[in-house]
Amino acid sequence: MRTLIIGSGFAGRALAQRITDAGGEAVLASRRRPHHLGIGTGRPPTWTRLDVTDRDACQRTLRQTGADAVVLVHGPSDVTWCEAHPAKALSGHVTAARHIAQLLDGRRVVLVSTDNVFDGAAPRRDEDAETAPANAYGRAKLAAEQALREVPNATVLRVSLIYGWEPADGVKWLNFFASCAHRLRAGQPVTAPMDQWTTPVLLADMSAVTAAVVTGRGPPLLHLGGPDRVSRAAWAAIIAQQMGAPGDLVVPEPRAAGRYADRPANTGLSSRLLATHPITAGIPVRGVREGTRLLLDWMAQLPGARL
Repeated sequence: MRTLIIGSGFAGRALAQRITDAGGEAVLASRRRPHHLGIGTGRPPTWTRLDVTDRDACQRTLRQTGADAVVLVHGPSDVTWCEAHPAKALSGHVTAARHIAQLLDGRRVVLVSTDNVFDGAAPRRDEDAETAPANAYGRAKLAAEQALREVPNATVLRVSLIYGWEPADGVKWLNFFASCAHRLRAGQPVTAPMDQWTTPVLLADMSAVTAAVVTGRGPPLLHLGGPDRVSRAAWAAIIAQQMGAPGDLVVPEPRAAGRYADRPANTGLSSRLLATHPITAGIPVRGVREGTRLLLDWMAQLPGARL
């Protein structure tokens, strides 16, 4: 089975590596070649250039790669940027989804979506909850979901905050764990909201669930949130404690005071399907303490590590 993964960012690269490490074939597609292509121990996935807003280019790429399935993990994901550029955010997400929906010709497709399709009024939302996006990013993702609603072999996988390791020269603040770890390692303070709650998902667990859903036949809609509901400030404190960094480097602040003002108070997901569906039952989804420990242990083995 060959999977075309449209979007070569943090999550797309990890998914591609997961598939190739398991013996499958994965092709990443994006406008620009990713800086860090191979992040596993096996052979790296291949990459091809693609502008997903170009329908003819999408058609050529599907044909040339011989893709059996498609994963959409594309489009701008910086909530603050999307709020400042709502039209571009909407186009970046929904145009690709519409093109792929028109060109699938029976292929399996998985859209990786977000918990930002909800307004954050409840601590967690499951698959039965009504959507009500509170920001431009959530509205763009919901529009992409709707573009695939009538596709018979599609799954929308809504994922809560994904975290994992990235090198310091490529990490973005969107990857909350890696940003915290690199800053704390350098002795720099981490300012984080004490009233913005998430259900973080370890990148490896997200990749495992997504790979299972794309190679099997998952439900039309599935939620993936971690078992822990934690504020970003509390999570930063956990990272500092496990690193042995001074606790006062973590500076809690109200959500409204910083860059998280445009995020819902709660971005948390639960699922009535994940643990019982034949495709995903048995796949571990680890909490932030275990996930943080696994990542820090791995980072400590890297050249020049001082964790």
